[in-house]
Amino acid sequence: MGINKVYKALILLVLSLSPLFLFAQDKFEGSWGGVIKFQSMELGLIFNIQTSDGRLTATMDSPNQGATGIPVKEVRIKADSIFLAIPEISLEYHGKWINEQSIDGLLLQYGARYPLTLKRDGVKNIIKPQTPEKPYPYKEQEVSFLNKKENIELKGTLTLPEGKGPFPAIVLVSGSGPQDRNETILGHEPFLILADYFTRNGYAVLRYDDRGVAQSQGVFETGTTADFAEDAMAAVDYLYNRKEVQKKKIGIMGHSEGGAIATKIAATNPKELSFIVMLAGPGVAGDQILLQQQKYLAAAIHQPDSLIEQSQKVNTFIFEIMKSTKDTALIRSRVLTYLNNSYNDGTLASDPSKSKEETVRTYEKELLSPWLVYFVQYDPQPDLKRIKIPVLALIGSKDVQVIPKYNIPALKNAFEKSGNKKVEVQELEGLNHLFQEANTGLPQEYASIEQTFSPKAMQLILSWLNKNVK
Repeated sequence: MGINKVYKALILLVLSLSPLFLFAQDKFEGSWGGVIKFQSMELGLIFNIQTSDGRLTATMDSPNQGATGIPVKEVRIKADSIFLAIPEISLEYHGKWINEQSIDGLLLQYGARYPLTLKRDGVKNIIKPQTPEKPYPYKEQEVSFLNKKENIELKGTLTLPEGKGPFPAIVLVSGSGPQDRNETILGHEPFLILADYFTRNGYAVLRYDDRGVAQSQGVFETGTTADFAEDAMAAVDYLYNRKEVQKKKIGIMGHSEGGAIATKIAATNPKELSFIVMLAGPGVAGDQILLQQQKYLAAAIHQPDSLIEQSQKVNTFIFEIMKSTKDTALIRSRVLTYLNNSYNDGTLASDPSKSKEETVRTYEKELLSPWLVYFVQYDPQPDLKRIKIPVLALIGSKDVQVIPKYNIPALKNAFEKSGNKKVEVQELEGLNHLFQEANTGLPQEYASIEQTFSPKAMQLILSWLNKNVK
């Protein structure tokens, strides 16, 4: 599952908050930043405090997690002490004024306590040293192509090595959530890095904005993995008609859900592709990906075991409903019945300030999206077993979104049953879901890592491509 979905579940669960403001001293106004340390990881937080209509207000930013402007619901001042709270994510900060540049205090969340000293403008942006600078030693073209089935125009960037060509070509396909052509996330642009690297090494590379994102047409919210596969296939067709591209040497490099998309296309359009590279692509069914992901990440942020167990039970039951039929109307009816019953018996987590109708409507919107229903139902195993072209499948050992201990064996098992001898499946030591060299692998760490994509991983991919494609 891609990064954006995880963040939605992890920290951006802050829904419509109504800040409560109290009078306060002017000395606390301004941006105050600090870093908490836990599990060999650092997480920067910024509190932006200002006076509005005679009342003190505040928002919180978490640069490491790409979250900005989170409303602080409670702001209280007493003498030299300040109290900030966001109850929806069980977060409190208790601070004491030290001087004009420093507040000393504790951050509390889910029962854990972290020392946190805030400094004025105390959190700096992380430099991303791998980002290439122009002029590039290759050609770069803005291009557009058509998904003819849905009449959607998609726009992207094609990079071509210097020389006459024709060149082998790669289509980069992003993970879940609305992604631009660079797969921009938390200050990183992994697809820009990959396109630059492989173009410098002799491959034409096409990357594009997802439907409904940036310059591409269409509606993202109603799309499913199958729809996004149609977009990726349109990109392959576009390259097939470029004179600079070798028609029999076009492949897909897909990240996360993009790996599932590569799997679907390779299984159903075997004559169109010559290879696929799966970067953290799933080997197990969508419901298992989500349940494993949820359990691991919830434990990592110290949610109580009872709450984790309850969430697993609720989600498992809902996913079983989704897998029991292809009738979307019947799925909706059964899920809504379950949500209403779960609210009534107290097993559905809810905000006391919201009515039953509001709570159920929120769950309905998230759980019954076309994407989620399709993803839960999709099992990649049958498609993996049908692939006959060369495949490179890589997962980082510290990936907590497509967890290697479940997906690596599933991938190997499928390819063994397929009889495909042109397959390589590897677990890459020390890398996270973004293929960064990481300490914990947790999403909170992504933005604070300077590296965007492991050079060793790129070298491995290049070596495999040169052996199996060129």
